[in-house]
Amino acid sequence: MLIQKLRLQRGWSQQQLADLSGLSVRTIQRIERGQGASVESLKSLASVFEIDFSELNQEPAMTDLTAPDTAAAPVASRELEEMLALQHVNRLKRFYRHLAQYALVMVLLAAVNLLTSPHRLWVVWPALGWGIGLLLQAVNTFELLPILGPDWEKRQVEKRLGRKLSS
Repeated sequence: MLIQKLRLQRGWSQQQLADLSGLSVRTIQRIERGQGASVESLKSLASVFEIDFSELNQEPAMTDLTAPDTAAAPVASRELEEMLALQHVNRLKRFYRHLAQYALVMVLLAAVNLLTSPHRLWVVWPALGWGIGLLLQAVNTFELLPILGPDWEKRQVEKRLGRKLSS
């Protein structure tokens, strides 16, 4: 179902989606199984996913987003790709903003360090600690370690749902 795919793409649990949408976990489970959903529930979910309500309203007619015989499949797939691309661009933007903040603060700390106690370089410790955090963010943003990347996530989801992975 589209709801489940959107939720998993964001890495949210059913509980997290329920909290964000104001729906119960039971309602989320029911909708993901393909049972009917009220207009209010669909509007709430569309708001959380930041997509048009009409896309979710068409969902029961779309059994598989990748099915070639579904007329809406290319549109929904393209919109999902655009949404994922936008999320990646936002992660990049946050990383570069964080990198600029790091550089600015480290320059200021180095200046304070050299002016107050040039014989003891304490600025190395905050630079190292923050630098490690920045390095981990870079690994995540640029997907440098594919061990726990999207392919792994997809395999785990398919395994959990008891389906064979379509290669």
